Amino acid sequence: MLHTSLEHIISKVDFGKIISENENVMVCCGRMGPMCIPVYAAMTELKEEYKNVRFADFEFDNPEAAVIRDAPEAIGFMGLPFTFYYKNGKAVAATSSIQSKDQIAAILDKHFTA
Repeated sequence: MLHTSLEHIISKVDFGKIISENENVMVCCGRMGPMCIPVYAAMTELKEEYKNVRFADFEFDNPEAAVIRDAPEAIGFMGLPFTFYYKNGKAVAATSSIQSKDQIAAILDKHFTA
C-alpha cells in the first residue's frame, strides 16, 4: 500500500466501485518514487479545493492495477505515475510522469467544473 493520505484502491473491485459510484474521480497509479510523490502531494492539497472530485491512489506494482496499466489511454506512457481522470465512469483524461499542482488543477477545471 502507498504511504499517502489519499484513499487507497487495492483491487479491481474497489476501482470499479469508486469510478462507478462517483461522478468525478482522479486516480494516481504509481510508486513512492521521486516522480510520483509530488503528484500525491498536489492531489492532497487539491482535494480540499475540489470537493466534487474523489481522489485516490493505486499501487502500480499491484497486479490489480492492470486496469490502469493496460488501459488504452496508457499506451505509450513511459514514466510514472499514470494519472487518470474519470467522469461518470469513463476516462476523460490521462497523463504520465510528474505533474505540477497547476497542471493537475487545469485538467480538473477542464473536466470537472460546470
